[in-house]
Amino acid sequence: MTTLVPPIEDNIPLPENARDAFPELSAEAELQMRANVIKLMSDLTGQELAPTEENADQAKALAREMMANPQYRPDYSKYPNETLAMLAGMVAQMNVSIVEELSDLKMYVVNKLVAEVENAKDPKVRVAALSKLGEIDGVDAFKKRSEVTHKHMSIEEVEQELLQTLETLEDKVIDVEARALVNQSKNDSNQTDS
Repeated sequence: MTTLVPPIEDNIPLPENARDAFPELSAEAELQMRANVIKLMSDLTGQELAPTEENADQAKALAREMMANPQYRPDYSKYPNETLAMLAGMVAQMNVSIVEELSDLKMYVVNKLVAEVENAKDPKVRVAALSKLGEIDGVDAFKKRSEVTHKHMSIEEVEQELLQTLETLEDKVIDVEARALVNQSKNDSNQTDS
């Protein structure tokens, strides 16, 4: 009988244990992997995962901490399977796009602002909602605009327009009689000095 040995490269250290061989995962990826294993084990054993109030509270507290501090790395091994399964479900729900198009989200915001304007009892809230509505693209109630119109003309058209402008200016010329003004005070001072 022949022994088959796979080719092994030299000078590549093997990890001391399975934990060291495991790739570095983000907190979310590790949670998803743990949840998949928990679900698989539940399906294989036929034991249903039923989170208690305490499990739900733990999952909510973990979710709040993970959202407040994205660098937070919880030690998932300290929590029961039910807590982790519930937390994984909460994270999966938060990572889903609520709307497919941003225009749908814009419409939702506009509708909510209009509802706030119509139903708010406090005038300050109504004014704030109206102000936000006025800033929305398309409404532009508070945008200051200046329009510049570029008119492309041929050289002949420009010359014609200039000639017309000059003709209108010639018609407005006023005939005046020119008179020379003599500075009297200089003449008076010159006569007294001599």
